[in-house]
Amino acid sequence: MFNPLKISNLTISKPIVQGGMGVGISLSGLASAVANEGGCGVISCAGLGLIHHNLSPNYLEASILGLKEEIRKAREKTRGVIGVNIMQAMSNFSDMVKTAISEKADIIFVGAGLPMDLPGYITEGCATKLAPIVSSAKAFKVIAQKWMSKYRYAPDAVVLEGPKAGGHLGFKGDQIFDENFSLEKILPEVLNETEAFEEKYGRHVPVIAGGGLSSAEDIKKILDMGAEAVQMGSVFVPTEECDADTAFKQAYLDSAQSDITIINSPVGMPGRALLNDFVRQAKSGSKKPKMCSYKCLKSCDYTKADYCIMKALYFAFKGRLENGFSFIGANGYKANRIETVKSVFERLFK
Repeated sequence: MFNPLKISNLTISKPIVQGGMGVGISLSGLASAVANEGGCGVISCAGLGLIHHNLSPNYLEASILGLKEEIRKAREKTRGVIGVNIMQAMSNFSDMVKTAISEKADIIFVGAGLPMDLPGYITEGCATKLAPIVSSAKAFKVIAQKWMSKYRYAPDAVVLEGPKAGGHLGFKGDQIFDENFSLEKILPEVLNETEAFEEKYGRHVPVIAGGGLSSAEDIKKILDMGAEAVQMGSVFVPTEECDADTAFKQAYLDSAQSDITIINSPVGMPGRALLNDFVRQAKSGSKKPKMCSYKCLKSCDYTKADYCIMKALYFAFKGRLENGFSFIGANGYKANRIETVKSVFERLFK
């Protein structure tokens, strides 16, 4: 019924890439469980310095040590494919890429910005694959041409995230609900660009598409359109193996479609999240930070930010939703029970 996803010499038997969800939502627990079911498990780098603050009082050093720890723990639990998600907007982006490569992560996914110089981190004998996350055919073309002209390196894969994804979105506010920017609209455009790239350079770039996908029917539709795999995140939140607190998962189960809203993020991008009292207060301006303790984002000016996104997401990860909020995909509200990752795969590939 489906073909495995092949990324160079990597074979992912079930064509699902688990979305990287920070802070703390997709760590070694969730990533290894997805990998064990034949998908590509992904560890998110966002917030590792706070999650692993016990390893070092220095946020940036704790981030490095935390990523090493999460990759090590994932490797102990699975022989499957483990990727790492790194936001280009992170102030410690370079350290995270170098660490993921030195720890032999199978693949690095980079979003929240255009990773124009990512191949420059590749070292001799490195087996780690590189995949940018884009929201348009233009973004893929710009990245791919730069990688080829400067490094003679073709993207090993590309992830296309549509506007129904959870978390940070690579779209302007007026594009998020515009059908001209829907995944079904932009996927053929990206496929055309990857085909043109292959014709020009003789290098095939598998397209992984996601954003709001939640069912077997969604997967079939996207694969039938020409994508070689799908990216799914929210479907794995209400699972036993998800690394978040039970209260975080319960927020998904208790949500309705009307509870999902678009917020402004200090990252500099809109984001899709669950509306709660914290979000309401942040929108009103009553959660403005008085200082910056982490300097985790290149673009964040705490004097202009509505809230500290690191603290908000960390508190949510810990189940303290009165002090934070949950990112969620457009169809995340459809979850009605906490299940295992194995049962999610059985449901999606029954």
